[in-house]
This record gives sequence, structure tokens and C-alpha cells, in this order.
Amino acid sequence: MRFPIIPAIVMLLVNCGIDYYIWRVLKSRLNNRFWPKLQLVSSVIFLLAMLAFVVMPKRQGDDGGFLVLMWSLYAYLSIYVSKLIFVVFDLIAKVPCLWKRKRCRAVSYTGTALALICFAAMWWGALVNRYHIDVREVEYASPQVPSSFDGFRIAQISDIHTGSYGEDDSFLKEMVEKVNSLHPDMIVFTGDIVNRHSQELQPFVQTLSGLDAPYGVWSILGNHDYGDYYEWASPQDKLQDIENLCGMQSRMGWHLLRNAHADITKGADTLKLIGVENLGDPPFRNYGDLAASYPDLSDDRFKILLSHNPAHWTADIKGNENINIPLTLSGHTHAMQMSIGHSISPAAFRYDTWGGMYADSVGHKLYVNIGMGEVGIPARIGATPEITIITLRHSK
Repeated sequence: MRFPIIPAIVMLLVNCGIDYYIWRVLKSRLNNRFWPKLQLVSSVIFLLAMLAFVVMPKRQGDDGGFLVLMWSLYAYLSIYVSKLIFVVFDLIAKVPCLWKRKRCRAVSYTGTALALICFAAMWWGALVNRYHIDVREVEYASPQVPSSFDGFRIAQISDIHTGSYGEDDSFLKEMVEKVNSLHPDMIVFTGDIVNRHSQELQPFVQTLSGLDAPYGVWSILGNHDYGDYYEWASPQDKLQDIENLCGMQSRMGWHLLRNAHADITKGADTLKLIGVENLGDPPFRNYGDLAASYPDLSDDRFKILLSHNPAHWTADIKGNENINIPLTLSGHTHAMQMSIGHSISPAAFRYDTWGGMYADSVGHKLYVNIGMGEVGIPARIGATPEITIITLRHSK
């Protein structure tokens, strides 16, 4: 979890201003002294707690401490985002006072109602919606799809982030049962199985080994799977952790593709499944090598690429006539764990391709799965955990 010091201090100062404003409002508008005192005491407690959070190391400590940090930050944000909404509306309500008129109470009441709705929505996302799995059915039709693969069903899951669940595997058991009940021909996982290190996966090895499909379970690594968000004693320890993670996936029966490809044969036809290590945009580190993953990216074989970060597709594949990869599957964005339906998300300000199917002018397509788990904030507000079923169709 990256948490820059300077923005954090600015946020704390802004929140102090918010608290002071609300204290003044309560003191001037209520006869009861209890609420202003409660506001003052609670504000000091929250300020001290967040100062401790800012100075606390994020790349060290056990996983239990990391979860406490996640939930503490989320509780803080749920309160102060709601308070901010109230303050903004209340300031708008005071605009008529500039002309010596009365405050518009209706606007203040609206701000109060929206603040309460925001608070409720954030905790609904944390306690309910993060466990509500959404199955999205998608068809991919192309003359390049081999005829034997017409109707072939691929289940895509992504961004499980097992460290966010501690040792509770109940949700992932539900996910495994849900995926298997859809009877896919093949299952693919497009990266980020942990948050910081491989031991987060250990409590879930048996559960995730239950995923089953006739043509196997295939996976790649995401930016969180390389130990870049943890403080290691030595570079060798970090490399060993990556190998441990790969070994666990092997014991789960998953086939991990690290700048490699595999032949998926059905009938007389073969599908080329390519998996690259993480490639994308800053500040995420690049480990992948697309050219090394397949001998001739321009040949006429039907290929599906697993690449964690959709920015890789945007930068290297989109519009590139020298690369014949008809379909790429990615994850990574989580839709920033906030969306309205499947069309509006703050992730759109960060990524051109953040969720769903995209196409370029030369026949390349990309599907971005918005993920199963969470990192940073333990909630999904509208952006429900996703299982994608992609059905291949051979078209004339």
C-alpha cells in the first residue's frame, strides 16, 4: 500500500478545517452542548489515529497489522468524505448570506442527507457488496477462431488479493463453487493473487486448488505478485518469495505462464495461449517480454494473450499491424472499486481501458476484468467482484 507522506499531511490539515467548521456549526445551531463536545473529542481522536497511521511503516509488519491499517483508513475516509459533503453543501447554503439574506436551510438539509447516504453506501460496499459476485457473459466472434473452438467457454478471474481476507476462505470457496458451476472449458487468472508476499496465499492453496476445467487453469503474475510492496532483508529473499508463490500455484494445479505460451488443442485445431509477466505504465515495474513469450507474433495462428495491466495492450498492441493477437485478457484496474453500472467509474480518469471489451481499428480486442478482491480499501462500491465467461465463436 503506497501512502505518500505529503498528500497525507495535506489531507489531515483539510480534515482539521472540516472538523473546525462542523464544530462551529453545531455550537451555533444547537442548544445542546453535548454534540459540539462530541465533535471536538472525536476529531482529536481521529487526528491522532491518522497521524499514527501516516508514520507507521506500510511495507513491514504482519498481515494482521496490514488488515488493521486497511480497515482503519477506510473507517476514517467513510467519516471524512461524508463530512466533506455536508460542509460543501452547507457553504453553498450560506451564499445568500453575502447579500444579507438567510441561509438556505433546504440546501443544508440536502447536504446532511447526502452525507448520510454516502456513509451508508461506503459501508454497504465494505460489508455487503464486496461479497456479491457478478457473472458477466461475453461473446468473442472472429473468423480467426478455429472451428473446433466454436462455443469454447473461458472463465476469467483476476485480482484476488488473498491478503485482504486474512485466513478466512469462505468467500473464495464461494468463488470456486461459482466458477465450477458455470462449467467453463478453461479457466484463466490474470494476476495479483496476493498483496505483498507469498505467505498470504498459503491459507487458500487448498481452496483455490478446487478450480477445475477440462482444459486447465492458467495464470500469470500481476504487479503485486513480485513482492514490490514489502520490505525484504535482501534481494535474494524477494526472489525466493516469488519462487514460493509460483510453487504454490503449481501445487494448486494451476499452469503459470511467465513470458511463455502453451498449445490448447481441441479436435484438429490449436489455440495459442500466451502469458507475459507484468508490463504496463509507471509506477508499476515491468518484468515482461512479449517477444520472448511467442516465436512469431505476426503469424496467422489464433492467439489469446494474458497480460495483467491493460496499459500494455494500449501501448504495444493497439493499432499495431505487425502483431496478430486477436484477443487480450487483462485485470489490474478493479474499476478503482467504484462504479455505477458497468459504464461510469473514476478509473476512467486513469485508464482508457478499465473494464469490459475494447477494440482497435485493426482487429485487436481487449477484455478487462474488474477483479475479485480488494487492496487499499476493503470495499467495492458498485464495482462488484467479477467472473467473466468469454464464449468463442467462429464467424464466417
